[in-house]
Amino acid sequence: MTTRWLALLMLGACIGFVQAAPAADSACMDGAETELERLYCQVVREGGGAGLPSPADFKRNDPQIQALLLRRPAGRLGLEVPEVGAAAAPEPPPSQADPETAGSEPEDASQPRGYLSECQLQGQRITCPQRRFDLVTNQHNSELTDGVLAPDNRLGLGPFNGDRNDEEAVRRYLSDAYDRYIPKMVDIGLGASTMSFTAFHNAFHTMEDGGVDFARRMEQTFSLLKQDKKNLAVDTRYHDELPGDLSLCMVINRDIIVCDNVGTNWVFVSPSR
Repeated sequence: MTTRWLALLMLGACIGFVQAAPAADSACMDGAETELERLYCQVVREGGGAGLPSPADFKRNDPQIQALLLRRPAGRLGLEVPEVGAAAAPEPPPSQADPETAGSEPEDASQPRGYLSECQLQGQRITCPQRRFDLVTNQHNSELTDGVLAPDNRLGLGPFNGDRNDEEAVRRYLSDAYDRYIPKMVDIGLGASTMSFTAFHNAFHTMEDGGVDFARRMEQTFSLLKQDKKNLAVDTRYHDELPGDLSLCMVINRDIIVCDNVGTNWVFVSPSR
């Protein structure tokens, strides 16, 4: 999801839905660089691309989300979606967060500023003086709270009404939006498939530059994920990589910490949540 957000990139850059099927031309396959991108082009070529994002928008997503998007249309065509690993992580952007400020502005006033400096990263756990945070995985639907996959559970981001040239205003907006996005993804059992803040930031500008309302498109993304979550199994984790140190981490709220090395996102949740 102030300068605490600059190191942190959703679902990858955000999913850009289109109303009609993407154009199936040779340029798609020529520009494909991964197995998932080639499968996307094959699905489109064989007429299964209705509801998929454009080729450019598809590429902006993390591999986990690319695979999730392709499972249903590829399955209808009898095509197998390849296993997703950590090797296809995107290149880091030039902006990096200052480790001194990462996680230094917790949302909850009961937590002191910079309290992550008092915590220890211990593999799949972050231990702090008063509580701990465990690495979250994607959850089976039987583990979810009743109603979280229902249509009335909305992401609920407000539109951005400021000046997009005002970077501080954009960061404030995206910080608040990301603070809402991460818990919502955890709620629907996709905590291990979240978009990093840098991707979130990049998706905002890409969509708004193209005349697409970011908040509305994110709501469409969330709705599609809920629908697929009802019907498709997801892996609990897609890789065994872990964050290297707490300088990669920030506080979302008193119950959630997110760590990110730009290519990979990790969400840690307090058991008391």
